[in-house]
Amino acid sequence: MRKKLSGLLAAVVIALVFLPGGVGAEGKPEAEVTLTEEQKTEMAALQTQMLEQKKVILNKYVEYGVFTEEKAQKIIAHMDKHYKKLEENGFIPTWDRKHGKHHNEE
Repeated sequence: MRKKLSGLLAAVVIALVFLPGGVGAEGKPEAEVTLTEEQKTEMAALQTQMLEQKKVILNKYVEYGVFTEEKAQKIIAHMDKHYKKLEENGFIPTWDRKHGKHHNEE
């Protein structure tokens, strides 16, 4: 009984020591970054290459019967919309904004 209690106590202490480490991860905002024209051109090329490869993969899924043509077109339209948004933002992703219906809760 005494070993179980001391083991439990040790586990709680260890958990409390490491818990505060992850709490402040969102705390400080990152500095605003802008890319040079050369960097934007390189990112545009990489993003376009990736987009085209994903389209090839989706078409293979259609060929194999995993997706319908309509479903693939819907996914491609979504990917194109995402690319345009990325292009509008200077190829800087906006991953830091909160998603979901509970975005006001912290």
